[in-house]
Amino acid sequence: MKLIARQLTPRTLQARIVLLILVLLVGGQYAALRLFERFELEQRSSAGALQIVSTVKLTRAALLAARNDRRLLLLQEMNQSEGIRVYPIDFFEEIEPLPNEPLIQSIAAKVRTQLGVNTVMAVNHLGLNGVWVSFSLFGDEYWAVIPNVQTRHFIPWEWLGWGALVIALSLFGAWFIMLRINRPLNVLAQAADAIGRGQLSQNLPEAGAEEFTRVIHAFNEMMEALARTESDRHLLLGGVSHDLRTPLARLRLAVEMLPEKNTLTDLKAGMVQDISDMDAIIGQFLDFVRGAEGEAEVNVNIHALLRDIASRYARQGKRLPLLLENVPDIKLRPLAIQRLLSNLIDNAFHYAGGEVKIRARQRENHLEISVIDQGPGMPQADTERLLQPFERLDIARGNRGGAGLGLAIAARVARLHGGELKLQNRPEGGLEARVEIPIAAAT
Repeated sequence: MKLIARQLTPRTLQARIVLLILVLLVGGQYAALRLFERFELEQRSSAGALQIVSTVKLTRAALLAARNDRRLLLLQEMNQSEGIRVYPIDFFEEIEPLPNEPLIQSIAAKVRTQLGVNTVMAVNHLGLNGVWVSFSLFGDEYWAVIPNVQTRHFIPWEWLGWGALVIALSLFGAWFIMLRINRPLNVLAQAADAIGRGQLSQNLPEAGAEEFTRVIHAFNEMMEALARTESDRHLLLGGVSHDLRTPLARLRLAVEMLPEKNTLTDLKAGMVQDISDMDAIIGQFLDFVRGAEGEAEVNVNIHALLRDIASRYARQGKRLPLLLENVPDIKLRPLAIQRLLSNLIDNAFHYAGGEVKIRARQRENHLEISVIDQGPGMPQADTERLLQPFERLDIARGNRGGAGLGLAIAARVARLHGGELKLQNRPEGGLEARVEIPIAAAT
């Protein structure tokens, strides 16, 4: 039930406000109509009872005062001029009870109060329209049939029409107000999306209502703070790159210049490898902190990009077979995508060993690029954890050093393109690291 209610509830604030106002207006109009009927009932019943009582009394008085030879002519004249008819009551005739309607019941109660509790009333008796009221004349009982007595509530179409017009105007006003409210909110949402993509936009104009002005002012201050943080980050990256890598380069040069002696060969090779690992770790730190938000998006031929990556690894003596299907050219950040794939490929060669393949294909509206290895795989429960910074696997594929940032950098680049990085164990063995990027969002 909650799921159905959630599905029926509009998703946008504008639609929800308009729906709420519609419900309140319709409820208010209905309550007003019911109150109007309640107060109008007393007036209508009093007027109807007065008409019936007056007609019956005047008819009875006229018949009593008329001469015997003039009563029939009097009845004909009353029927022609006023539509009032008089019939004798048959003792055996069947009389239907009055309809259970508030107006008719109220009229009957008032009539019996003035004409007597034994007064019999009927509506449209014997197929003849009108209100039938009993009265006594010369010891006999007669019907007085009175037409044109309002005994039913009629729908006030004019009143309903004006109510509908009020509802329509109110909804239009609510829609217009919410449109004015949503406009600055949409501008803020677009600016926030741009910040999420690493595009720091210019300050938004601080105009409009005071509440929106305060929000936009706070947003502009936040963007300025982010810009200062970005500047400080670039300055820090430059310092780290110079202050750490320069001593490492000198240390490596000094180690490589050590004399070639049997006793120092293994020690020298180990020190060179340690320095290379340290340099690679620093590179991963810089790649993670630097990000790729500042790189512009361009149309990229996926096949050409993957062939360039495979050629680069081939020059290192690493074979990288490509399984390519027809995929469209899409807008990407090419250097960021190369960094993503390089991290996945290096991770596959480093941890899994053996053959590593790259597959590119289109699935519905997504581009899928998969790096497939033949290694031992990993526990499925750890796949999400390994996409976080500084997380490394200590079992299955083994912990062989590194900063634990390669997969985190790849996941960040995938999110930057509106996509997702997924790690899945293959049924035939090995691990598939698949990048899914929406084609519609990237083009």
